[in-house]
Amino acid sequence: CNKAALIELTIRLRTYLLPKETHLKATMPLANSMKSWKALQAHAAENMPHLRHLMEDEKRVDSLQASFEGIYMDYSRQNVTAKTMELLMDLAEEARVLDKFKEMAQGKKINSTEGRAVMHMALRADKGDPFSVDGKDVVGPVHEVLGKIKAFSDKVRSGAHKGATGKALTNVVAVGIGGSYLGAEFVAEALSTGPAAEGAKGRTLRFLANVDPVAVERSLRGLDPETTLVVVISKTFTTAETMLNARTLRKWIVDALGEKAVPLHMIACSATPDKVKDFGIDVNNMFTFWNWVGGRYSVSSAVGVMPLSLHYGFETIQQFLKGARSVDRHLLTAPPRKNLPLLMGLLGVWNSTFKGHATRAIACYAQSMLKFAPHIQQVDMESNGKSVAIDGTKLPFETGEINFGEPGTNGQHSFYQLFHQGRVVPMDFIGFIKSNFPIDNTKIGEVVTNHDELMSNFFAQPDALAYGKGPEELKKEGTPEPLISHKTFSGNRPSSVIMVDECTPYAIGQLLALYEHRTGVQGFIWGINSFDQFGVELGKVLGKKVRKQLSESRKAGAAISGFNPSTTRLLKKFIGPIKGSKL
Repeated sequence: CNKAALIELTIRLRTYLLPKETHLKATMPLANSMKSWKALQAHAAENMPHLRHLMEDEKRVDSLQASFEGIYMDYSRQNVTAKTMELLMDLAEEARVLDKFKEMAQGKKINSTEGRAVMHMALRADKGDPFSVDGKDVVGPVHEVLGKIKAFSDKVRSGAHKGATGKALTNVVAVGIGGSYLGAEFVAEALSTGPAAEGAKGRTLRFLANVDPVAVERSLRGLDPETTLVVVISKTFTTAETMLNARTLRKWIVDALGEKAVPLHMIACSATPDKVKDFGIDVNNMFTFWNWVGGRYSVSSAVGVMPLSLHYGFETIQQFLKGARSVDRHLLTAPPRKNLPLLMGLLGVWNSTFKGHATRAIACYAQSMLKFAPHIQQVDMESNGKSVAIDGTKLPFETGEINFGEPGTNGQHSFYQLFHQGRVVPMDFIGFIKSNFPIDNTKIGEVVTNHDELMSNFFAQPDALAYGKGPEELKKEGTPEPLISHKTFSGNRPSSVIMVDECTPYAIGQLLALYEHRTGVQGFIWGINSFDQFGVELGKVLGKKVRKQLSESRKAGAAISGFNPSTTRLLKKFIGPIKGSKL
């Protein structure tokens, strides 16, 4: 039977087996049939002044600013006018974007293909906040788990919970992949300098995601099993890559310390206590999360909070959760023209859908934010990489963007050439007013501090993209005629500037929530389900077939069969000659 057909059949059966109230249905016409959509299409076709002219309009610049609790966003360098923003607001209203976020917060099963609520906002809710699913409060259970995480992480950090040989557990290896890894790694790196880093002195936190054995070696390099705690992160405890890595680390512990060491040196973040127990982990050291937590939105759950609390301390990570909660509230209560996630999402739709820019870049001018772009890459591309509406109708327009990024100023010496003189790639520039590691050598001859040098580039690049440099200016500078076209910068390339007071746990939580909700805004406008990810399933199914073939060929000399000619040749090359086989 065709595996792809099986997957499609499974999805369809899953749909019909959903509770009646969650059956897929079109809640509104396709997005491109909306009046506001058509108005934006017509507007996008109009000739708009170049950004170098738009930026001279002080009234316009003043109107394209928004701020919230230490976050300042300037989107005046976007290819928008007052009319554009008015039409985008009309689109948000007609698509009921903010109403849909309120439905999300009310626990409605907006992930209709899987019959699930989408409640990552509840993971950072304050006690007593009204979040419920199926009429049952979920904030109470969330705080029960948080309390359990605090108690356990405090014991480990204080040395009360020791390893098998009586030594303190100062090293943590978090084993998980995708949403069970990217978000936590981003936060861990972001907090690695500044006051928050004080809590991690004398401690090591590493992540093991890739099933490549080299990743295992790198994650364990220099670590002692006697002082290492392994956190296995898998909701079902069946994720192939995670469980292979978990078994590999289990063997590493058992080989050094014996079977009795497993309950002391391994804990789990999971929703399947039976499988956790069968693995040898004490179920009392299992920290649960729920099916209304999507993997890419799970860093605010035990998935992120457990390993991060072990490393930095629970109180520090609590501040991270509070920062995210502040933006959740802002999203649900701020008026549209001052609502940062709404503005960011609308600009994303304008650039991708109406201006035709298929990519966008995140440039964080802070080295500690180096893992932010990879995390948002998953949040956005796994959420909005869809081609059908929520009712299954094929969309006549594309959704989602290709997201990527690199910290400034590294990116300037990598891919900014393309941004300035090649393709138009909308950008978000993110910078911090205060450095977490200030260096000031101005007294010994440096012109500016290290952070000011960094931020000089931060402020220059958006203007360079917006204004460009024309032939007339080059001629005045005496540029040789043959080089003028090579040195011309067309400009008029859109970007937003986001400035944050300081890189604190609270601010990191705010930035995370901003980009999570930006993704939701775009998905709601496009009329897609941003909270399922069936696109990852087909490769997994085919991978099982290859795995079975590799096992049979290596162990029993089985001939390669059932693959197309190309894959058959590749597998033969990979396996090599097998004794007793007619390969």
